[in-house]
Amino acid sequence: MTVLERLARLAVWTIGLAVCVYLMVPLFVTVAVSFSASPVFDLPPPSWSLRWYEALGSKRGFLPSLSLSVQIALISTGISLVLGTLTAIAVVKGRFPGRTAISTFVVSPLMMPGLVIGIALLQFLREIGYRDAYTGLILGHVIVTLPFIMRTVQASLSLFDFTLIDAARTLGLSYPKAVVKVLVPVLSPAYLSSGLFAFLASMDNYPISIFLTDARNKTLPIQVLEYLEVRPDPTIAAISSLLILLTIIVLVISDRLVGLRRMTDF
Repeated sequence: MTVLERLARLAVWTIGLAVCVYLMVPLFVTVAVSFSASPVFDLPPPSWSLRWYEALGSKRGFLPSLSLSVQIALISTGISLVLGTLTAIAVVKGRFPGRTAISTFVVSPLMMPGLVIGIALLQFLREIGYRDAYTGLILGHVIVTLPFIMRTVQASLSLFDFTLIDAARTLGLSYPKAVVKVLVPVLSPAYLSSGLFAFLASMDNYPISIFLTDARNKTLPIQVLEYLEVRPDPTIAAISSLLILLTIIVLVISDRLVGLRRMTDF
């Protein structure tokens, strides 16, 4: 290995390490602040305490917002799994013009600012006279979660041999049963990985939710923002730390059930 190659490798590792530190330090700071006994964001903490975690149960509005966020995330992810699978099958197996355009259109929300999508959806719902915030949030979060499902399932389907379904049908299964018995087990890693990313994206969504919530339907990110504007204290850090813990738990479960290396193949 030449000196130039060694310097290039050292530069790559240095830049990679710097990026990791840049991304991880805010997380460690948030967790550290959540265990602080100080009523302000003080680092290093003067002393350690669990007071902000204990205070979560008494904070008004957080538990209903958390429940609403979980409901919206589960429903939108479930709908996106169905729609994303059907769309991916149509794009991969179908023989009709415009397949590429459909695929690009479905994943386009990933390339657009969330504020643009939120304003557009709000104006659309107002034009048709629909003002139910709960349903509007579900529609908005389906738009957010569908690209994760569609892109991952489409990549998995491109490697799937559809003759296996035909073989299952020759053995007496109907087409829907053949899909359930043959296709769904093969796609389970894609479902799990895309579903987890979609769920977390929905739980963390703010740009679209802010345009669709009302006084009775506030997701957790919106409630956190309002609390931060009125009374900023380490309770926000405690909530953020719990969300970080949720992400870690999801990754551990995924690794146990499927394996992170297999999931990243999609």
